[in-house]
Amino acid sequence: MEVSFSKEIKQLALGQGQMFHGEGILAITKALLQSGVSYVGGYQGAPVSHLLDVMVQAKPYMDELGVHVEACSNEASAAAMLGASIHYPLRGAVTWKSIVGTNVAADALSNLASPGVTGGVLILLGEDYGEGASVIQERSHAYAQKSCMVLLDPRPDLSRMVDLVEQGFRLSEASNMPAMMELRIRACHVRGSFECKDNQLPAISTQNLMTEPGAFNYMKLAHPPVTFRQEKLKIEQRLPAARRYILEHQLNDLLDGPRAELGIIVQGGLYNSLVRALQSFGLADAFGNSQIPLLVLNVTYPLVPEQVSEFAADKRAVLVVEEGQPEYIEHEIATYLRRRDIQTALHGKDVLPSGGEYSVEVLTQGLLSFLTQHAPDVDATPAQGWLQTNQQRRLAVGQAIGRMQVPTGTAPGALPARPPGMCIGCPERPVFSALKLAQQQVGQVHVAGDIGCHALATFEPFSVGHSILGYGMSLASRAGVSPMMQRRVLSIMGDGGFWHNGLLTGVQSALFNGDDAVLLIFKNGYTSATGTQDIISTPDEALKNATADKQKSLTASNLTIEDTLKGLGVKWLRTVHTYRVEDMRQTLTEAFTSDFNGLKVIVAEGECQLERQRRIKPWLASLLKKGKRVVRVKYGVDEDVCNGDHACIRLSGCPTLTLKDNPDPLKVDPVATVIDGCVGCGLCGENAHAATLCPSFYRAEVVQNPRSLERWWAGVRQKMVQALQPAQTA
Repeated sequence: MEVSFSKEIKQLALGQGQMFHGEGILAITKALLQSGVSYVGGYQGAPVSHLLDVMVQAKPYMDELGVHVEACSNEASAAAMLGASIHYPLRGAVTWKSIVGTNVAADALSNLASPGVTGGVLILLGEDYGEGASVIQERSHAYAQKSCMVLLDPRPDLSRMVDLVEQGFRLSEASNMPAMMELRIRACHVRGSFECKDNQLPAISTQNLMTEPGAFNYMKLAHPPVTFRQEKLKIEQRLPAARRYILEHQLNDLLDGPRAELGIIVQGGLYNSLVRALQSFGLADAFGNSQIPLLVLNVTYPLVPEQVSEFAADKRAVLVVEEGQPEYIEHEIATYLRRRDIQTALHGKDVLPSGGEYSVEVLTQGLLSFLTQHAPDVDATPAQGWLQTNQQRRLAVGQAIGRMQVPTGTAPGALPARPPGMCIGCPERPVFSALKLAQQQVGQVHVAGDIGCHALATFEPFSVGHSILGYGMSLASRAGVSPMMQRRVLSIMGDGGFWHNGLLTGVQSALFNGDDAVLLIFKNGYTSATGTQDIISTPDEALKNATADKQKSLTASNLTIEDTLKGLGVKWLRTVHTYRVEDMRQTLTEAFTSDFNGLKVIVAEGECQLERQRRIKPWLASLLKKGKRVVRVKYGVDEDVCNGDHACIRLSGCPTLTLKDNPDPLKVDPVATVIDGCVGCGLCGENAHAATLCPSFYRAEVVQNPRSLERWWAGVRQKMVQALQPAQTA
C-alpha cells in the first residue's frame, strides 16, 4: 500500500471561483493545469517530489484533461522531453531536485536553449540550498546565465506563485526561452490559499492529437552551423523580448516605502524572511508593508537594467539580498549602475555572509550592519535584543543537554552530535553489519559510496564510504582507484541509482574495460530516499496485494536487475537476502577473494521496510478487526545474560536497540534493550549469531486472537513456570 494523494487530487479539480487551501508545491501543480500544460515529466527529489507523485497518482484525471504524465528515469530524460516544445505549440513542464538534477540534465538543457522553444517550457527546480539541504551547496543561477534561460524565484505567496506559473509559460513563449522556476523548501511547504480558475484543456493533447508532424526546419536543431546564429538570437532577440515582457506585465514587485533614500533588492523567495527581519527593527508590519522601498525580483534572470537603475538612482544606498555565492545578481546590478554612472552605494555580501542559508537571524544581522551605516536614526535595540535572546536560548538548550552524557572532547554546553540514521528495520543496515564483519577477515577495503538511503552508512556506527560522486556513479567513481589498490574496491548503489545512471556509466563501462571490481546493489524495490517511488524493478500490484506468505519474498519476485545484468554479460552474480548477515558476510568475503577476474555483482534483496509497513499494517488491522489470528514477532534482550559490552549496538545502529539501567544493583554497566517500535526484522539476533556475540537475544511470537489449543498451551506453560519459580520469602 503506497502513500495516497486522494485529497490532493481532489484539489487539482477545483474550478473557477473555488478556494484552494494547501501547500505551495500543490498550488504549483494546480497552476500547471490552469495554464493548459500538455505534458509533465520529471525525476523525484526534495523538495518538489510531491508534484510528480500527485500527478502520477492522478493519471485518470490527467487522461481526462489530455495531459501526458511521465515519471522519467533521470533528469536528463526529463529535460529531453521538453524537445516537444521546440517545434510545436505544446506547453511542457518538468521537475527535479536542483542543483544535482540540473547537472544531470545540463546536456539536454543546453541543446534545448540553443534553438529555443515555440511552446512554453517551465522547469520546476527544488532549490535545495541551505542548512536543511541534502546535496552540495550550489545554485541554479549559473545555468540560467550560461544557457540564456529565464529564472523565476517567486515570492512565497500562493497567489503570486500561481500567477508566476501562468506568466512563466507566456514569458517563455514571448521570448522563445525555456523558463526555470526555483522553489526553496519554504516556498514548497508554505501554506495558504488562492482563488482557482478552471483547468485549461491543452489545444494539442492526448485527447486531441496532431495529424501530421511539423515541417523540417534546420534552424530548430542544436547543430552547427545554425548554432552560431542561435547564439546571436539569444542576445539580439530573446533577452530583449523577455525584458519587455517582465516590465509590461510587472512580474517583479516594486513596493514603495516612506524611507525613499534607501532601498533593498531581494530575491523573491527570500521576501518573507526579509520582512520578518525588518519587523524586528520596526521597519515592517505583519502584512509585509515595509518602510524601506523593496524591489522583489520574482524574475532573477534576466534582470531589467532600466528597472534596476530607476529603482537605485535616487537612493543613498541599496542592499542586495542574494542567497548563496557567487553573487551573480549583485555583480550584474553593480555593472548596470556603473555603466549609467549611478553612484548609489551598493551593499550585499559585504554585510551578509557569502554562503549559507539566509535565515531571519542572518538577515537581521546583515540589516543591522547596513542600517548602522546608512540609517543610524533607526532604533536597533529591539533587533539586538531579539538576536541576543536567540543566542541565549541556544546556549540554554546546549547547557541543558550538556548536563546529559556528552562525548569526550565536546565543548561545554554544546549540543551532542546526533547524526541521521536508517529507518527501523531498514534492509540495508544488515549489509553494512556484514561488511564490517567481512573486513575483519579480508582487511579494510576502499568503498565507493553513492546517493541514496545507504549513504547514511557514512555515519556511526558504520562510517563506511570514501567518496560520493553522484547518483548511480559509485562504480564509475572507483575506476581510478581500483587499479591502484592491492585489495579489491567495493562500489555500492541502490536500485534507484542503478536505473538512474549506474547501469550505463558504471556496469557497462566496467564490463567494456574488463575491470576487476565488486558492485553491491541494494534491491529494495523502490527509489526510496526520495519518497519510495516506483521503478521498473518494483514488485507488481498483484503481488503487493497477495497473501502474507507470498509477501515475504516480495522483491525477490522481480528479477529485472538480475536479468539485465546477465544480458549485459555479468558472469559473477549473487543474490542474497539482506537480513541473512552470515550469508552476506560470506558472499562479500568471496567477492573480495575470488579467483574470478572481472565484475562481481552482489544483489542485496530486501524490500524497503517503510513500504512493507505501509502495506502490512492495514492488512493486519483488518485481520484483527475480523477477529482472526495474528502473529507478531518480537525480539528482546535477556537482562540476566547481557554482559553490557554493547558490541551488538556498535554492529547494528538500530534506533530500537538501545540502553537502559542494569536491573542488577551489583552491576553498573547499562544493559542492551529493545524498545517499542521494533518491527521484528531480526537483525539483532542475526548479528549476534554472525559475530558470535553473547546469546542474550531472544525471539518471541505475540499471538493475538489465538486459537483454543494455543490458549490451553499458554495456560499450561504459565502454570509450569510458576511451579518452577522459587518461593518468595518475606
